[in-house]
Amino acid sequence: MDEPYRLIDGDDASGLLAIADHASGQVPGDIDLGIDEALLAEHIAIDIGIDRLTELVAAKLGCPAVVATVSRLVVDLHREAGHPGVIPEASDGHAIPGNASLDAAQRAARIDRFWRRYHDRITAEIDARNPAMLFTLHSFTPRLERAPGAPRPWQTGILYNLDERAPRIAIPLLEALGLRVGDNEPYSGKHLNATMNAHAEARGSPYLAIEVRNDLIGDEEGARKWADILAPVIAETRDAFV
Repeated sequence: MDEPYRLIDGDDASGLLAIADHASGQVPGDIDLGIDEALLAEHIAIDIGIDRLTELVAAKLGCPAVVATVSRLVVDLHREAGHPGVIPEASDGHAIPGNASLDAAQRAARIDRFWRRYHDRITAEIDARNPAMLFTLHSFTPRLERAPGAPRPWQTGILYNLDERAPRIAIPLLEALGLRVGDNEPYSGKHLNATMNAHAEARGSPYLAIEVRNDLIGDEEGARKWADILAPVIAETRDAFV
C-alpha cells in the first residue's frame, strides 16, 4: 500500500469533493491485527458498499473524490488523531489484540503513516479545488451485534454537528422520495463528525454527511439504485451554495 487513499479525478466545476473514510477493509501485510480474517469483510472493518457507491455517485456528479484504502481496524480515519479509539482495541464486541499490544511510539507511527497522510491529502484537495460543498458517504448496519434487539429502521441518514445548512435542504428532498430518513440518526454528528468537523466546519464550508443502510447497497444493483437517488439530492443541495 503506497498511500492510505486513492483519488477519483473529477471536474472542479462540479463544486463538490466526495470523501469516503471507511471504504476499505484492507490491512497492510506488515500489520497483524490478531483477528479472524473473515471479520475484514464485516462492518467492523469496512463500510459495506461505500467504495462502489462513491465511484458511482462521483461519476454521476463529475466530481473528484478521496477514498480511503485502509481498514478502520488499522486506524479509524473518521476519528480525531488524539481520540482513544483512533486505533481501536475492540469493535462491536470483537477484541483487536494486535492493536492493544502497541506502545505509544508504535501508535504514533501508525497515525503518522495512515491518518496524517490521508487527512493531509484531503486538505490539499480542498485547497487546490475550492469546492462549494463537501460530502461524505458512509454505511451503517441494520443492527449492531452488541444490540441485536435494536433494529435501525432508517434507509438513509444525514448527520451534522453545528452546521445544519445543507442537511436542512437534503433531508426534505430525501423524504419527498418516500424514504425514511434519519435526522442525525443512526448516530449523532454532534458526537461523531471528525472528518467534516476538520475539513468543513473548521473552514465554514457546507457539507453533507450521508449514511446508507448497508443491506441496501451491498451489491451492484443496490449501489446503482442509491447512486441514482443520492446524486440529484447532492446536486440540488450544492446549488444553494454556488
